[in-house]
Amino acid sequence: MPVPVPRQRDTPATESGQAVLYTAAPAATGTGDAQATPQPAQPPHPHPTQPPAPQTPTAAPHTSQLTLLVIEDDPAGGLTVPEILDADGHRIRLRTARNLTEAERLLTPDVHCILLDLSLPDAGARLPGSPATGTGTATATAVDQLLALRQVLRLAPHHAVLVLTGEDDAERAAEAVQVGAQDFLFRDELDGRLLSRAIRYAVERKRADIAQYKLAESKLRAQENARLERGLLPTPLLEGSDLRFAARYRPGRSRALLGGDFYDTVRTPDGTVHAMIGDVCGHGPDEAALGVELRIAWRALTLAGLCGDDLLATLQEVLEVERPCEEIFATLCTVDIAPDGRRAGLCLAGHPAPLIARPGRRARLLPYENSGPALGLLPRARWPRRQVELGGSWSLMLYTDGLIEGRIGEGKERLGQDGMVDMINRHLDRGLSGEGLLEASVTEARRLNGGELTDDVAVVLLSRAEG
Repeated sequence: MPVPVPRQRDTPATESGQAVLYTAAPAATGTGDAQATPQPAQPPHPHPTQPPAPQTPTAAPHTSQLTLLVIEDDPAGGLTVPEILDADGHRIRLRTARNLTEAERLLTPDVHCILLDLSLPDAGARLPGSPATGTGTATATAVDQLLALRQVLRLAPHHAVLVLTGEDDAERAAEAVQVGAQDFLFRDELDGRLLSRAIRYAVERKRADIAQYKLAESKLRAQENARLERGLLPTPLLEGSDLRFAARYRPGRSRALLGGDFYDTVRTPDGTVHAMIGDVCGHGPDEAALGVELRIAWRALTLAGLCGDDLLATLQEVLEVERPCEEIFATLCTVDIAPDGRRAGLCLAGHPAPLIARPGRRARLLPYENSGPALGLLPRARWPRRQVELGGSWSLMLYTDGLIEGRIGEGKERLGQDGMVDMINRHLDRGLSGEGLLEASVTEARRLNGGELTDDVAVVLLSRAEG
């Protein structure tokens, strides 16, 4: 039996904080139409044998009693909504709002679907943002009706929306679906069974649309990650070299994209192996893109024959041109290993010094005195190139500061370079090397931090075994 939804004539939404919830009551025996009983608005109680329903507008219908918010703007009387039941036979809760101000107040997380009447007088004119007239009772035009729908969609982007109209306005109803409504219904054909089915369909379709959107978004994000990873973490060019290469990269927590850490290794025609690791300050796609540009520029300049101070000065020019703001800078560590593998040139631009490990000796940091500033900090800066002796067999580890800035336990103490050196020596004593050494080191730094490290971590290991 159709149940008229009572109006809220005496208590405008702008003057009262008390929402009114209308639940369709069953028809009484021996009487005429069932009457709707106003009750104080409260979130639906979960079934006593079920856990509380998820607080999302698109929760599955079988996990929570459905709630329908009816938005209509007819001051002369209420829209007649038939008694409707959900799939489990429970009555669907009804709420009504005369405008978007009321609708926003009644749009609590337990509302699953919105029914917007497009054909009632003043359907668009009295909603916020709609054209006003001198009399205040103008009939809404088709443009106004779709404007009202667009406002509802902006107000409730995660809710299912149904529109109600007359059969003579089928074209406008179809346009409403194109704008974003899940479905449309004709007023003259409205009954409880049809409306109940339409609500369930709209809710499930909205859930599917959101899931599809999130899937597409995750695929795009994965593609972005892959493109950035190819740019930041390239394949080393070491053909003809007797050096072994290993690397690890772990993004910091709460970021979907790789950060600004980058590295590269190439062998030039004269047999020299050049390696680099760098870190753009900040996190996010802009910093990652800048890291890719610096990494590609470094490879191109290295293959063109630049090295040491000349190379870093040119990279600073690239950074100054490409960075989004003057506050952005980058740290960098470069090494060029002689063809015989026994000597290397080292340049540091505000970056932590590499670690060297030799058989039978404790691992230690390479000299870092007289290093230059980070790229982008000082104009016309210089970066001295220091010659270091490597020996016959060795392992050289380059890393970003994410590895050493993690905390130790619950206090404020950081791992630091000294702590990292001790950690590496413990792993070397266990016989670890190559990929295993890097994985164990990054894993232990994360464990000591009590969870994911806040900064990205990049580590590169070059090793040589004589004889």
